[in-house]
Amino acid sequence: MKRGKRRGGGGEEEEEKEEEEEEEEEEEEEEEEEEKKKKKKKKKKKKKKKKKKKKKKKKKGERKRERREKDE
Repeated sequence: MKRGKRRGGGGEEEEEKEEEEEEEEEEEEEEEEEEKKKKKKKKKKKKKKKKKKKKKKKKKGERKRERREKDE
């Protein structure tokens, strides 16, 4: 039973198990990071909706009228 370890042939199974566990852990970490990114993106979208309206540029005639009214 322990013959493989002494000769170096039985350690492959353990290495494969360790590699599989590491891969699973990495996948879980990646999924968690993706979820965090999605939450951040949702917050950013809400901020974009709150844009200020631009003031409408007044024409030359309107500005003159306003100045006259202020002077009077």
